[in-house]
Amino acid sequence: MAKKIAEKSQDIADAIKYVEIKHLRTMKNEEGKDVTVVDKVQEKPVDEAIAQAEKRLAVVEAEATELKADIAEYKKIKG
Repeated sequence: MAKKIAEKSQDIADAIKYVEIKHLRTMKNEEGKDVTVVDKVQEKPVDEAIAQAEKRLAVVEAEATELKADIAEYKKIKG
């Protein structure tokens, strides 16, 4: 699923910055053409968004390391 991330505009000068994350997906319209639609919109403080992304990155990197080890074992078996 694609995302569009942008700074959330604010009416007042606030010390906390926010981001707006639009989760997008591509669908076919009635004419069969691809169209991009917004699935959902999230707003959160930018510091929270950074922390969540860093946490997710650590998990994904660990999964990638595990998959690389699995592939190495499969290749050993294959010969």
